[in-house]
Amino acid sequence: MSHRQSALGRPSSGKKRLKDLLVQRDNRLCADCDQQILSISMLEVLCCPQENLGTHISRVLSVTLDEWSEEEIDAMMEVGGNASANSIYEAYFPEGVKKPRPDAPHEERTKYIRSKYELQEFLKPSLRIKSGGPSSKQSLQASLSGKKMNEKQGSMDNKVPSKNANGVPEFIGMLKVRVLKGTNLAIRDMLSSDPYIILTLGQQKVQTSVVTSNLNPIWNEELDLCVPHDYSSIKLQVYDHDMFSADDIMGEAEIDIQPMITSALAFGDAGMFSDMQIGKWLKSYDNALIEDSTVNIVDGKVKQDLWLRLQNVESGEIELELEWTPL
Repeated sequence: MSHRQSALGRPSSGKKRLKDLLVQRDNRLCADCDQQILSISMLEVLCCPQENLGTHISRVLSVTLDEWSEEEIDAMMEVGGNASANSIYEAYFPEGVKKPRPDAPHEERTKYIRSKYELQEFLKPSLRIKSGGPSSKQSLQASLSGKKMNEKQGSMDNKVPSKNANGVPEFIGMLKVRVLKGTNLAIRDMLSSDPYIILTLGQQKVQTSVVTSNLNPIWNEELDLCVPHDYSSIKLQVYDHDMFSADDIMGEAEIDIQPMITSALAFGDAGMFSDMQIGKWLKSYDNALIEDSTVNIVDGKVKQDLWLRLQNVESGEIELELEWTPL
């Protein structure tokens, strides 16, 4: 029996595994320019083949037309696609460098692709490898696969947060959330609302003060959340405070903190680096971001500004600032 026949005979074929990967949110657009995807290369999902890089840098495979080996499929599945790979390949953008738009000229996209993969200009310096042959590409891809596998193993090992001798859950860090302001919030009383915000992470809940009769409240308050090993997204909910009845919901949003924490852990001690961008949470149709949110080292601290459009409500925006402190 041929390799292809044996693969087709399995409950989950290689092509199906790849297609399942493509429908994931972060893999619907090109890793390099956010255009419609066509191919997969260097463990990322891409819109246009990159043959000009040479096979010692990148081998391009079509999801539908090319045959994939089991090793290639396993490597792709281990990394998980664009979000994980770009947290490495685009960890650091030098000043003045921007990701090309889908309608950017071919020359601009080619220059960006060479800078990203061949010259490795956006990698954390300690991960840069000379591209002198196949071993360099394999080494870098091994770093990516190893990173993803370590994350998977950590997640499996920490489904229940570890506890110390006193039975208290151990945490990996502290997240300081500065709730800045709201804009154009929904009316829930006669002419206005009395808004406040609740943030939920696991079993933790923290709350801002109530701002009376204001659809454009300014809080500028800091709320602290401990982040466990098995952290999930933060749920943000806005409520209208009522004196004599249940508080009315004024919208909600989910905050994905993985890009920030993954980037922060990859760089380690932020105090050793000058100001720079180290990660990014990308806007998409199925999250609450109004624009892409970058993770930056600022004055030796890892910070992220968020501009969110509230969901399941007629109107409303919230602005936040996150600051990560490892434990």
